Amino acid sequence: MYRRLLIAAVFLLAAGVALAAKGLSLQELKAKADAAPLDDRPQLYVEIAQLQVTSAVEGYKAGKAEQAQASVDDVVLYAGKARDAAIQSGKKLKNTEISVRKMAAKLRDLKHTLSFDDQAPVQAAADQLESMRSELLSHMFSKGKR
Repeated sequence: MYRRLLIAAVFLLAAGVALAAKGLSLQELKAKADAAPLDDRPQLYVEIAQLQVTSAVEGYKAGKAEQAQASVDDVVLYAGKARDAAIQSGKKLKNTEISVRKMAAKLRDLKHTLSFDDQAPVQAAADQLESMRSELLSHMFSKGKR
């Protein structure tokens, strides 16, 4: 389990480095996502949420629980925005669902490394992500009009 969490953290860190290489800070990426065309928003919001998962993991490891919890809250916020944009546009539903599922798993893995007091908010965030994932799946496989 620790190995999986470490691999996930390294992967997300690499994504963060790639993003930094593009010269975009988190705030710039947020502004870009809000201004992007609807079809491009799901992927941008997912990137923000993934960066915030990495930030949460690093924050909890550094003992900065409040800062890490704020990152967890951002994960839920931007995953929700990604879900909404994907459903509205009808594009990138599958990729968004897969990313949300992976983030939920990372949060569940993170929960097991935390103190008892810090576990509940992280579990609640993971549950919210699972709910979003279910909504995406429901939309992907609905038989009626979209």
